[in-house]
Amino acid sequence: MKRSIITIIIAIILSINYNHTQACTNFLVTKGASVTGSTFISYSADSHVLYGELYFWAAAKYPAGSMLKIYEWDSRKYLGEIAQAAETYRVTGNMNEHSLAIGETTYGGRHELAGSGIIDYGSLMYITLQRARNAREAIKTICELLNTYGYASEGESFSISDPNEVWILEMMGKGKDDKGAVWVAVRIPDGYVSGHANHARITTFPLEGKKVKNSISSKNINKIFNPEVEYVYAEDVISFARKAGYFNGTDAEFSFSDTYAPLDFGAARACEARVWSFFKQVNSSMWQYEDYALGHNLKNRMPLYIKPDRKLSLEDVKIAMRDHYEGTKMDMTTDIGAGPFKCPYRWRPMEFEFEGKKYVHERATATQQTGFWFIAESRSWLPNPIGGILWFAVDDAATSCLTPIYCGMTKVPEVFAVGNGDMLTYSDKSAFWLFNRVTNFVYLRYNIMSEEVLKVQKQFESESEKLIDETDKKASAVYAENPEKAINIITEFSLQRAQDLFDRWKTLDNYLLVKYIDGNVKKEKDGKFARTENNYPVAPEQPKLPEFWMKKIVEDNGDILQIPQD
Repeated sequence: MKRSIITIIIAIILSINYNHTQACTNFLVTKGASVTGSTFISYSADSHVLYGELYFWAAAKYPAGSMLKIYEWDSRKYLGEIAQAAETYRVTGNMNEHSLAIGETTYGGRHELAGSGIIDYGSLMYITLQRARNAREAIKTICELLNTYGYASEGESFSISDPNEVWILEMMGKGKDDKGAVWVAVRIPDGYVSGHANHARITTFPLEGKKVKNSISSKNINKIFNPEVEYVYAEDVISFARKAGYFNGTDAEFSFSDTYAPLDFGAARACEARVWSFFKQVNSSMWQYEDYALGHNLKNRMPLYIKPDRKLSLEDVKIAMRDHYEGTKMDMTTDIGAGPFKCPYRWRPMEFEFEGKKYVHERATATQQTGFWFIAESRSWLPNPIGGILWFAVDDAATSCLTPIYCGMTKVPEVFAVGNGDMLTYSDKSAFWLFNRVTNFVYLRYNIMSEEVLKVQKQFESESEKLIDETDKKASAVYAENPEKAINIITEFSLQRAQDLFDRWKTLDNYLLVKYIDGNVKKEKDGKFARTENNYPVAPEQPKLPEFWMKKIVEDNGDILQIPQD
């Protein structure tokens, strides 16, 4: 009976998932590439049916024989069950109490190789976070889970970070006749940055051998804790490709990406372009790959990782996650699709056909269909439960706001809690629904209204960074002698900050509706909406349409709209 109850509880937790289509972005920053010496990975979970909420698993111990039911994160489909670990760690969102974080992007790859095992990519992330304490343990855990239970998804890229290292791991299933997976993991060199966005990015890599100290295959996975190891791969990653007819070159020529996810225009323009936009923000030489990002020169492929021109701050990662290709040929605020108010979003589908020719709308990092997104910051100089910060937000990265969630906290803020509404159930206490209310209103007059949102966003995030410094000191001062008290400090701070954000956005929601209703812009004076001497509303401003848009109107329907001359 005890085993049965445990299994049911875990099954309910792991069934908290939503159809999560292939559209995510990750950026990776190593210790030596950051201003503070933190590691960062960012992740936007983008799907038109993904509800933004903060998952939570408490640390636990289980009796021998306990089992864990696996439900696919995307569809809630039951896949099977696996043996539960004797002990699991506390996980908040995509970060655990040891400051280990994992993100992902789906690249699909060869569709005939979709996995037929038990563990899907979403479950793989969250199970690994419950069982591993650092990036190398995570890779070993993933390897062992796949070897035992098999893989159940399409091609996937994972970002894995701890306070000292950042890795990228790319994986492909073996199809309906083999439950396993082929994969390669690469440690991003310290001082460098990387990224992935729905296309496999690992190409060639060194193979293990007597004279090679930095690379091992899965048959030697126990050697992964040797600090010299920087590459790890499934022992059959090349032989499987040969057997399937995907590759016939020498082992040294083998490229994971080219073999399992052949590059095409769509992969470059809709996926790799997002990585390029980040790279060129931090390294001016990356403009040489603009033709590749546009999909016009697929041979001009970008490197997996680059050294930035300067060390990056948390703010730099935020800017990258809020990008719409501003200042490039793909700038989404400048073409006619942005409308008169420069809205950098295009409703789906992305591709369209006109007069026999096919066209594409850009797919930027910041996008309207984000369920949740985060920047995981791991700081090695603090105790792990305090050193890990999950900067968490829901909805569109550009107009939402990050709030700090300490990785060691023991409760989830109610505004982000699982069960507080869903994609088809509105809740007036849910941050996801509140942020969507604000953002979808802002889309109507983006160039003016977004500035109001960014003002509040910047204020709240700046306040949070200052408060983090204070809370770090307060919690660290008592951690050694009283860890429980320190955990209470960071938990209460995280809960209060999330509630403060919700309250601030509720005020913003009301303010925007009053000020911009019906296309008007109400005037303000001394921080209040202006009234006449008789306490009547002052007439609002009604901004003219921009010149280029009036021209388009005249060209389209001027004969009908023109006022006759006297």
